[in-house]
Amino acid sequence: MPALPPLSVYVHLPWCLAKCPYCDFNSHVAPGPLPQERYTDGLLADLDFDLPSVAGRDVQTIFFGGGTPSLFAPESIARFLSGLRTRLTLAADVEVTLEANPGATEHGRFAGYRDAGVTRISLGVQSFDDAQLKRLGRIHDSAHVFKAVDEMRAAGFDNFNLDLMYGLPQQTVHDAMEDLRQAIALQPTHVSHYQLTMEPGTVFFHRPPLLPDDDSTWEMQQQCQALLAQHGYEQYEVSAYARAGRRCRHNLNYWQFGDYLGLGAGAHGKITLGRTDPAPSFQMMRTVRQKQPREYLASDVASRLTEHREVRAAELPFEFALNALRLNDGFDESLFEGRTGVSYSDLMPALREGERKGLLVMSSRSGAQSWAATDLGRRFLNDLQALFLPADG
Repeated sequence: MPALPPLSVYVHLPWCLAKCPYCDFNSHVAPGPLPQERYTDGLLADLDFDLPSVAGRDVQTIFFGGGTPSLFAPESIARFLSGLRTRLTLAADVEVTLEANPGATEHGRFAGYRDAGVTRISLGVQSFDDAQLKRLGRIHDSAHVFKAVDEMRAAGFDNFNLDLMYGLPQQTVHDAMEDLRQAIALQPTHVSHYQLTMEPGTVFFHRPPLLPDDDSTWEMQQQCQALLAQHGYEQYEVSAYARAGRRCRHNLNYWQFGDYLGLGAGAHGKITLGRTDPAPSFQMMRTVRQKQPREYLASDVASRLTEHREVRAAELPFEFALNALRLNDGFDESLFEGRTGVSYSDLMPALREGERKGLLVMSSRSGAQSWAATDLGRRFLNDLQALFLPADG
């Protein structure tokens, strides 16, 4: 049986100081003092519940997402990481990322996060234009960003990401480029650069602001990509750009269809189990935990698991394609078969159809077939991914 995929841990910390009007993540306005001790207890209980499914496997990456994880004190982060280390072996070079909001990180906390074991920060900047930040419902201004970066560096963080959006209300191409120039001037090792979209269930979806037209946003994307490349940021995924050796290993594990435990309110997980009966094969499980923090904390650990299902073999090509086709390098036969346990031949009809439509290109890499989205395929990624849907829906 092929080796199991790499293992990551995702930890969801669901509270924010305010809910942004564009955000469709599982985030909730903090109800006053956060129940950090109770919630950390809950995270460790989730971990204990899931341990039998990952026994003996090393953790390669850990990601604290939200919400606004930087609302949690370094002591809470340290307590969880200490509990994780007593239960699972962490890789010697484990990557530990914590998302932070420039307006929701108390002075001195970055040093505390560093001491706790965090190795990488992802800072939610979104824009350097204070008027845009106000429109977006952000609680910080550009001065908070510069201060946060200074504090990160003083704390010893040399690996950090800046989240930046384009296609903002009333934004021009010049405005988007200026935002990016200011981000690059701070010399992050990684930039996540993505278009603002109107997601169902958000305030912006029901009361949409005036956004740039499609031609303008396309021009923003093209010019910003060129500027990032000019400054040494290689695009390796739809919205991810990194300096050499600084790709986000945690997100790469998602896109390469690796495994991850999902701990905390609303967290999703994917775990591959090996089995030998009736023949050596994979069994892939998807998990989802209770979404509402109040209900999550009030529930016992077993009933928090609102979904626990095996992914059918017929679904695996589509699930794999949803992730791997986001990567500029695409994938090859060994990655597909090694991560799904499905025969590569089952994928060929969709691959050939994508090639016929100009959405996919095949190349030879190290003697193996490799498939990646073309420029057209990246622009119409949803159409490309839909080619891999199972015939029975």
